[in-house]
Amino acid sequence: MARYLSIHPGDPQPRLLAQAAELLRDGGGIAALPTDCCYALGCRLGDKEAVERIRHIRNLDDRHHLTLMCRDLSEIAQFARVDNAQYRLLKATTPGSYVFILEGLRELPRRVLHPKRKTIGLRVPDHKVALALLAELGEPLLTSTLILPGDEASLTEAWEIQDRLDEQIELIIDGGYCGTMPTTVLDLTDMPPVLVRAGRGPLESFGLG
Repeated sequence: MARYLSIHPGDPQPRLLAQAAELLRDGGGIAALPTDCCYALGCRLGDKEAVERIRHIRNLDDRHHLTLMCRDLSEIAQFARVDNAQYRLLKATTPGSYVFILEGLRELPRRVLHPKRKTIGLRVPDHKVALALLAELGEPLLTSTLILPGDEASLTEAWEIQDRLDEQIELIIDGGYCGTMPTTVLDLTDMPPVLVRAGRGPLESFGLG
């Protein structure tokens, strides 16, 4: 049974954030957490078992990019190769509702990279609970949008997640309704950017609007 924490979306309680971070840090496993787009499943980057379980829950193969959710732009640069043109775009659009496909650095485990392209998705969410949890953890989370196999849209409420996944994950963070529109996904490995998926993030900054 998953631990259930109700955390205020506008004023996250430090005590509850500390409990959530401790559970992930010490016990490992998977959390369902709110973001600026949809709820997401997330785990620590080094938790191999949890990464495999997220792929199983979502029915994803290893060619599907998972997303490394980071606190800020400097943390993205610790895990991906970012040139000057890419950096300017990232600086102008983070935090925000975007996932950026970038070439991963060697420090990343091979299992989280695209098997052929050696790329990974990265983002900085514009959501107080997600950012506060990342700050409390002191490290990024490897995440995937919480859309279950057979569903057309993501789960939007924490109680729905509890009904569907209570026995399959370790932590549910109730941060209120998050909506159903996913992130905008952009491939920045070649410039100009290539739109992979249109979502909540506007496209004007990328010359695609």
